[in-house]
Formats: sequence, C-alpha cells, structure tokens
Amino acid sequence: MSEKTTRKASGKKGSSDQRAEYRFDYSRAKANRFAKRAKGAVVAVLLEPDVAAVFKSSESVNSVLRSILSVVPLTSGRRVSGSRKAV
Repeated sequence: MSEKTTRKASGKKGSSDQRAEYRFDYSRAKANRFAKRAKGAVVAVLLEPDVAAVFKSSESVNSVLRSILSVVPLTSGRRVSGSRKAV
C-alpha cells in the first residue's frame, strides 16, 4: 500500500471518511431470516466439516448432546475434567 492515499468526494452531505466498501446501504437491508428460530438464550456453535456432515439439523445435534449429558456426571455446575478442548 502506498503512503499517499487518495479519497474521492462522495457528494453526500455529512458523509464519513470511510471507504466505499465499508459503507453499508441500510435501505437495502433484509430482516434476519433466522431470527424466528432463536428462542430464548441461543448459542451459536461452529461445527467442523466432518461433524457437520453427520448432523443435518440442530435438533439432531441437541438430541445427541442431551443423551451425553444424561450419562456424564456433573457436580455443582463444574465441568468434568477434559471436557473442554483448547482451540
């Protein structure tokens, strides 16, 4: 990147000094199509591709996790040792 940068005048009154690619036109924004699915406190988790290939829905992931939780001994809200993987 060169030391000297050039800026084009946008022609809009009161426009910011942001580059065009960082300006978002909110008049063309669409509502979040996934918002209806999020009920209560929802946590989004990214699955690795090999795991995601096995689970086709959030219901199937939750079902397996609940079955695991039913057999894993949790005491007073503490995690079982080794249950957390460093990323």
